[in-house]
Amino acid sequence: MELPEHATTDDALADVAGIGPYFAVDTDPGITDHPLWRPLTALYGPAPTTPHGPALPDQVANVRVRLGTAEERVAASLFFQGVAGRLWSPALATAVLHGRVPELDPAGTYWRAASPGPVVLAAPGAPALPGNATALRRVIVDGHLVPLVRAVRAVTPVAEGLLWGNAASALVGALTVLTMARPRCAGTASRLVGELLRTPLLGAAGDFGPRGFRRRSCCLYYRVPGGGKCADCALT
Repeated sequence: MELPEHATTDDALADVAGIGPYFAVDTDPGITDHPLWRPLTALYGPAPTTPHGPALPDQVANVRVRLGTAEERVAASLFFQGVAGRLWSPALATAVLHGRVPELDPAGTYWRAASPGPVVLAAPGAPALPGNATALRRVIVDGHLVPLVRAVRAVTPVAEGLLWGNAASALVGALTVLTMARPRCAGTASRLVGELLRTPLLGAAGDFGPRGFRRRSCCLYYRVPGGGKCADCALT
């Protein structure tokens, strides 16, 4: 959908929300005062707490119970991948479709626990940055994924390379859903993702080949009861 020149970042986010659940970001300004919404710094920062304990260990424990696994590192890996997908999807879509990246400052981007599934996000009134790989990397990788990798590894010993593989896989997953929903943007979206996957941290996580993207690590989903190996898994 073409947006008018005076359209805001909230307008762009409202448009891409229709692509799918992972692309939805709430922009209601009232969430900033809602007790169920907390800034993402509550997941990344130095052990901020909820009434039930530190935010990140609590969320990992919820995922572990929901998946029926006794392995905390499996739950931490899959929680990370879910959050990465929630971040990449709307940012990539607004960059490709509307030429802007929402500046999702962790202190001004809010999360709320969701079940089933990863957290849901809100970012009312986010400023816009240019829709290019540099902005995407600064907002998503530097602003969110680097501190989330650090926080997850402080909770449970998950390999750093595995988490960056999850981040790259989540980005490619966002690309796949976006291009299926908006096929006219496939070329632009693929070029942008290709540029991101050649940057540090993501560049070591995997490659595109004849069968599509193949990561160099495994998210551990095969260790979940009833789970299996993903299409981009290094073990297949």
